Amino acid sequence: MFCHISLNWKGIPLVDIETILQLIGAVSTKTGLKVIAKKEEKEYESGIKISDEEMEELNLFKHKFHSEWNYTIKPNL
Repeated sequence: MFCHISLNWKGIPLVDIETILQLIGAVSTKTGLKVIAKKEEKEYESGIKISDEEMEELNLFKHKFHSEWNYTIKPNL
């Protein structure tokens, strides 16, 4: 998804949220993928810490390449 989004906005300054939403929302592929983007109005609390125990409970699979960025979280069954 990100490769299509970044190709769409290359060279365009991301000056405000409206510009970003328009650029993301204009993404589509030859196979029919269309992206919808909208601003989340809810404010979320910052600084929430997750304990090591909570992290261990996640069904998290780190990828071999850049595992600090690339991982999959699957539902716990």
